[in-house]
Amino acid sequence: MRIGEIAALVGVTSRAVRHYHRLGLLPEPVRRANGYREYGVRDAVLLARIRRLTELGLGLDEVRDVLADDEGRELGDVLEELDADLGRQERVIRERRARLAELLGEARAGRLTAEGPVSPELAGLFAELGDLGEAAASPMAAKDRAMLTLLDTVVPDAERERLIGLMRGAAGQASAIYARFDALAGLAPDDPLVAEAAGALAAVLPDEAGTELPEGGLADVFFGDLAPAQAAAVRRALRLVAERAR
Repeated sequence: MRIGEIAALVGVTSRAVRHYHRLGLLPEPVRRANGYREYGVRDAVLLARIRRLTELGLGLDEVRDVLADDEGRELGDVLEELDADLGRQERVIRERRARLAELLGEARAGRLTAEGPVSPELAGLFAELGDLGEAAASPMAAKDRAMLTLLDTVVPDAERERLIGLMRGAAGQASAIYARFDALAGLAPDDPLVAEAAGALAAVLPDEAGTELPEGGLADVFFGDLAPAQAAAVRRALRLVAERAR
């Protein structure tokens, strides 16, 4: 194979192949009498390996270290690993297409929210909250939706489903709860309305929601977006639920 042929076969450019030669990632092949490089199967396998590693996000120095560890391995072993890499990529693509199909369905039905794309579970919860009229215009509701959208992206699937399930249980009282918390925006954390709002929130939360949120990470993001009185009310409500569950 000539350089253009191996590049096309593996899905890279001839310029990339030459760059890998200069860096020592891809050894120079033998040359024909006319001076052209002559590539074989092992060269193609190694080039494909370099491409896979870079697609995984490794820098070229890291790729060099991985390839050094591969020296002496049988060609069949390397091919098996490449095949496994392709299998993993196929699974990821199938999962992404399945997710995209769900989102397309939501979009075509007019249910894709402004915060989207979000999971079908969260899209369903947003639809329920959107049906509550004035709750959708609440500043506290907007903060809640933003935080739920963040959690939808960063927490594991099982935890996301649990959190959304907890919220769905309180959706029927969302309008009243949001109104109470909106009223706390300019108050001090020790205002009597804080305790009232905390009690109202605790009353609609299930027992498993009762936990003291740790400092740092997502807790800082969540509470940092709330007014001091609102943050105090949420923490108090979680403590109340935890005490009730004991």
